[in-house]
Amino acid sequence: MRAFDHDENDPRSAHERMIAGDWYRAEGPEIQRAYRRALAETARFSREYPEDPDGSQEILRGLLGTFGEGAHVRAPLFVDYGARLHIGPGTFVNYNLTALDVVDIRIGANCQLATNIQLLTPIHPLEPQPRAEGWEAAAPITIGDNVWIGGGATILPGVTIGEDSVIGAGSVVTKDVPARSVAVGNPARVIRSL
Repeated sequence: MRAFDHDENDPRSAHERMIAGDWYRAEGPEIQRAYRRALAETARFSREYPEDPDGSQEILRGLLGTFGEGAHVRAPLFVDYGARLHIGPGTFVNYNLTALDVVDIRIGANCQLATNIQLLTPIHPLEPQPRAEGWEAAAPITIGDNVWIGGGATILPGVTIGEDSVIGAGSVVTKDVPARSVAVGNPARVIRSL
């Protein structure tokens, strides 16, 4: 958890503070435009996917920060903005990925993500007053190459999952997972090395 320490004299816009991972409020035209664009594009992706699963991936190439060659995402996909979600080449993402990409979410090459996974970068204040005022911050998520994440797993802000690792279905990953590890549970813990 991060203590709330916002500087009232910070000259940056809310959008600049947001992408830096600092405390901000999700207001202002730039943030709202990006959010509405992501809503429209993910809705279009969901409409077009049933008729043309492969062709609809082009929508994601225009929405996401990066979308690697041979990657495939099944609809529906839910993002905050899209621009800070990066999916590596050859990665497969099954139905219902929720990727709250306030800051970067980087998914490596040749990963397998099962259904109903949540990748959550936002952090909210523990203190009641700033939380009620709508302040939030964020920390990036990094998933290495050739990672398999089981259905219903949740990855929390600031977590890095090392290459070749496996995250068990339903796990809640609260801290980094080393490369070539199997982690399961809530909170997830490493149960073996690969």
